[in-house]
Amino acid sequence: MNRRTVSILGAIGLVLAAGVLVGERANSERDAARPVGIEANPLLPIDDNPRVRSTPSTTTTTEPPPPSFTLVAAGDVLLHTALVQQAQADAAAAGRPGLEFTQMLAGVKNIVSAADVAVCHMETPMAPPGGPYSSYPVFSVPQEIGPALKATGFDICSTGSNHTFDKGADGVDRTLGALDAAGIRHAGSARNPEEAGATTILDVKGVKVAFLSYAYGFNGIPYPNGETWRANIIDEGRILGDARTAKQRGAEVVVVSLHWGTEYMHDPNAQQTALAPRLIASPDVDLLLGHHAHVVQPVQNVGGEWVVYGMGNMIANQTQAPREEGLLTRFTFTKVGSAWKVTDAAYEPLLTVHGIPIRLLAANSMLASPTTDPGLRPRLTEARDRTTGIVGSLGALQAGLHPIG
Repeated sequence: MNRRTVSILGAIGLVLAAGVLVGERANSERDAARPVGIEANPLLPIDDNPRVRSTPSTTTTTEPPPPSFTLVAAGDVLLHTALVQQAQADAAAAGRPGLEFTQMLAGVKNIVSAADVAVCHMETPMAPPGGPYSSYPVFSVPQEIGPALKATGFDICSTGSNHTFDKGADGVDRTLGALDAAGIRHAGSARNPEEAGATTILDVKGVKVAFLSYAYGFNGIPYPNGETWRANIIDEGRILGDARTAKQRGAEVVVVSLHWGTEYMHDPNAQQTALAPRLIASPDVDLLLGHHAHVVQPVQNVGGEWVVYGMGNMIANQTQAPREEGLLTRFTFTKVGSAWKVTDAAYEPLLTVHGIPIRLLAANSMLASPTTDPGLRPRLTEARDRTTGIVGSLGALQAGLHPIG
């Protein structure tokens, strides 16, 4: 080994020794800075910063969705004799006496019961328990329809119709008493002046929703005993006044049911086309629901709010094709700022099959099911297509109305 090599090695040794000394001194200083009682983790790098480091938060705040609720409405409940006979047969098939209407209505239960509130139209008065029953032109129908409507998912029925007084004051009293017993609220007729002056308001998911009901007339039958408070007649000033009163009494949404139109005519009549825009323009009226024509009539968006001119029959025994068809509507109300607005509008065509047995069917749902009888599909398709054409004839589809499902 020459002298130059020795010199180089010596220099390297001096550098290494200095590094060891510097490293030891740095470790000593760092150990002195470490809090007493905390041992270093040999698997983690030593933090030269004695301050506690915070982990960045991954929590994000999101706004909750605005409050909303869904409302489903259906057409006329019109119990002809054939339906009563079918209810008797259904009860017998279940091994029970009496009448059973729930099987007849089961085809719409999934849609109706899924709503936050569901509205039916009880067009006819109810008979005493066990009858006697009668059909057109003067109706008196079984009280068993009340529990069946409740089991299907309905919460309230409008009762103002041209048949309200078919059985006089007793018929009104029995009908409202039977609905009370079934747990179904009602609007449109009354048992006493106090009830007539009250506003029917339901709590729907914490939202106060008022229901009003009126009829164009009572088939020429006078008010029982001259008691003009017994049922509500269509009058623009009266309706707007009642709606304003409902809001003053705390209602946040007001739904108005109107028994109007020309029987068996799909097109709205002069009263409907004149009155609907004026009523729905009121800040106190939020939705119009129509009944009476026994055939489906159009749906229309008027100034951002919805008018259903007529939903046809929900259940009846009128066997001409358009009268076998009905309409189920569903509206989603959402709070937008301080106001409640319909943010979604949907519909389901209905068909009552008058075979053995008589059954109410939801047309779109049945057509979507692979188990539906192929022989029934053409009639379901006819009902769907006719109903879609009618409900959309005043621009409702372009305004956002769409099939349920």
